Amino acid sequence: MENVRDGRHSPPVVVIEESHPQHHHHYPQQPPVQPQAGHYHHSDLPPPEQQQHEDSHSHQHPPPLEEQFPPSIRKMQMGRVGSSGGGERVRVLRRPNGDYSPRVISGKFGPDQSERVHPYDLVEPMQYLFVRIVKARGLAHNESPFVKIKTTSHYVKSKPASHRPGEPTDSPDWHQVFAIAHNRPDSASSTLEISVWDSHSEHFLGGVCFDLSDVPVRDPPDSPLAPQWYRLEGGASDQHPGGVSGDIQLAVWIGTQADDAFPEAWHSDAPYLAHTRSKVYQSPKLWYLRVTVIEAQDLHIAPNLPPLTTPEIRVKAQIGFQSFKTRRGSMNNHSASLHFNEDLLFVAGEPLEDSLIILVEDRTNRDPQLLGHIVIPVSAIEQRLDERHVASKWFPLECRGGGGGDGCVPPGRGGGSYCGRIHLRLCLEGGYHVLDEAAHVCSDFRPTAKQLWKPAIGILELGILGARGLLPMKAKCPGKGSTDAYCVAKYGKKWVRTRTITDSFDPRWNEQYTWQVYDPCTVLTIGVFDNWRMFADVSDDKTTDCRIGKVRIRVSTLESNRVYTNSYPLLVLLRTGFKKMGEIELAVRFACPSLLPDTCAVYGQPLLPRMHYLRPLGVSQQEALRGAATKMVAAWLARSEPPLGHEVVRYMLDADSHTWSMRKSKANWFRIVAVLAWAVGLAKWLDDIRRWRNPVTTVLVHVLYLVLVWFPDLIVPTGFLYVFLIGVWYYRFKPKIPAGMDIRLSHADAVDPDELDEEFDTIPSSKPPDLVRARYDRLRMLAARVQTVLGDFATQGERVQALVSWRDPRATKLFIFVCLLITVVLYVVPPKMVAVALGFYYLRHPMFRDPMPPSSLNFFRRLPSLSDRLM
Repeated sequence: MENVRDGRHSPPVVVIEESHPQHHHHYPQQPPVQPQAGHYHHSDLPPPEQQQHEDSHSHQHPPPLEEQFPPSIRKMQMGRVGSSGGGERVRVLRRPNGDYSPRVISGKFGPDQSERVHPYDLVEPMQYLFVRIVKARGLAHNESPFVKIKTTSHYVKSKPASHRPGEPTDSPDWHQVFAIAHNRPDSASSTLEISVWDSHSEHFLGGVCFDLSDVPVRDPPDSPLAPQWYRLEGGASDQHPGGVSGDIQLAVWIGTQADDAFPEAWHSDAPYLAHTRSKVYQSPKLWYLRVTVIEAQDLHIAPNLPPLTTPEIRVKAQIGFQSFKTRRGSMNNHSASLHFNEDLLFVAGEPLEDSLIILVEDRTNRDPQLLGHIVIPVSAIEQRLDERHVASKWFPLECRGGGGGDGCVPPGRGGGSYCGRIHLRLCLEGGYHVLDEAAHVCSDFRPTAKQLWKPAIGILELGILGARGLLPMKAKCPGKGSTDAYCVAKYGKKWVRTRTITDSFDPRWNEQYTWQVYDPCTVLTIGVFDNWRMFADVSDDKTTDCRIGKVRIRVSTLESNRVYTNSYPLLVLLRTGFKKMGEIELAVRFACPSLLPDTCAVYGQPLLPRMHYLRPLGVSQQEALRGAATKMVAAWLARSEPPLGHEVVRYMLDADSHTWSMRKSKANWFRIVAVLAWAVGLAKWLDDIRRWRNPVTTVLVHVLYLVLVWFPDLIVPTGFLYVFLIGVWYYRFKPKIPAGMDIRLSHADAVDPDELDEEFDTIPSSKPPDLVRARYDRLRMLAARVQTVLGDFATQGERVQALVSWRDPRATKLFIFVCLLITVVLYVVPPKMVAVALGFYYLRHPMFRDPMPPSSLNFFRRLPSLSDRLM
């Protein structure tokens, strides 16, 4: 495997040879499947009590990751998928534990040289033996039959059969597909045995046997293989000669993971559970619901108010779990109406089945009193795509008995008496993009309305190859750990989930997915999780999947039509500190026409849709709406099968990115320092020039300065030429591969344990009061330093304003007199001579300099600011 380190010297690596299957992209068609001659010997079958994936280990709730097994007791193994013999030898280079940067891995994942281009060209082709069991007919007496499938190295069992209404009990249905890991070179001497058994009596009902050398190969986009009827046979030693009867309808073929039956198939590397299936999900279509509360009239306000007391009337709007209140309504002296003129924004998701509930409350007294309510179906609200005016409407309020508290929600619609009316303007905003991700790692900026979408500029292809060196996440048996890993990838509205590879520290998924790209300045997120839900009760909502790590890839950093095959470290931050959980191998390609005008024009367009600039949302408002959108997406995906847990969705969407963390504050501070490093370097270089540290360089700067002063037209072209040369020079150091997580940039390699404990603390805090007080004092000290820096910046700006504000009359007189003097000098003396004099004075030799600060700086520091007026 090639080891790329951006031209730098690579550290020593360990070479580990592993076996991979050969790449069989295309096979000639074989004759149809024929049952093997002779009787079926059911005595060769395994006993009925043997079942695939019936392990006796007890899965408990996951302990904290830091308390789990060290690497010394890990069971290093390869999954059965992709580890069959007869493959080419691939060298895998492992970096030392201290290196957490991405690395290039070997692999020929480009399109093969055959005539047909395969859709799965970014991943290793994995051979599977597909068996589709459809139904049976004419079986002997049974209650609930099931099917056993046996090959040389695998044994699987189907689910119990079902019976169609109105059909005889001897004609059961299964409609089930099995995908069994298959090694084609060994198929010449292998057989496939399919037998039918009764579930209750364990009675053998018949079977059929196939020679795998005659099994056809299906290569998509070929049509699916048609199932056929086969006669069930019994063994020669059967004690019940008349007990075996009937036919079974099935189809057998050899294919790869590109087969359309693969996602729904029972896999030999995962148990038959819904939580282990690979699936594609879609986020719900989200809208911003704008509720403009204008005014209310004819409210039944209590007449016995104290003198000079204005009633405090507020309008509360709620939809689902979202609830907002308006400010206090203002009354007009000439009318009894209350004016609000306030916008309330909510997130609504399709299907628009929720209702908007408007409550008018009197909060003059301690206990709020409900004055009226109205229930409006969200599906009846008008939709708009731009800033056009939406007509407002008057809605009659309905009264309910009882005062009602803050959480009072009317039980239904209608049935109440008239108690006033409210003036509202309602609309569903289709011109906004509903943010459910952090803005800096957003994967989609399209507005809600499809009418405003622009054409796609390319296709993003992701091949999830596998993972290596995963740490044990659960206890399989005493002294032995296991990991049941699956991968989730999210881009735009499309989520994908790979199948779960059970009990493997080196799972191989080899699944490929595609997305349409509408904006290259977006981010693809890939996360790896340990599956715990497949061992939990269906009704148990407390079981959560453990996070193993996450990788982000920005699409704009990918060159067009180039395949990047890299291994990324999976890094997590625990209460005990930073930890590497393993590595994930990915193949990524951004397929788009190179230098297409439409693609390049995207960089000059606004990042967000037009409505975000015409009617912008506040920062705090966006954070509240983003939290609601994240919660709605998590609830929507949790209803899928298999479900994506809320912990998975929140981790993929970075729902906690806005929470306070001393580590993040330090990381952002060092990012600012790194950004300003060029200015600091420029200042140091100028200071060295002024101090004549290198006389030759200083003389050359004098000459260059003279040229630019005498030919000022060259200043701007020289500046742009200099930037061009810098860009050409840095081409040598351009990133070779998309970057992954950076522990130094995240300040995770040197974080204090107490700061980590504070970062993982809940809101509100669950720590003892003494610890919370100590952390609060530390936060106050940090905030004091921050406010000092902010105060210094404000002081400098106020001193600039004080030059002409006459707060210091003497300073202002001196300043305007100097300005007049400079005006006269520049009018009399040629500007070139002035520029040369100032430049040479600045670059004068240190022997002609006064070590004290210059008069101009002293004058500026003595100017007044507003700091002396602060309390």
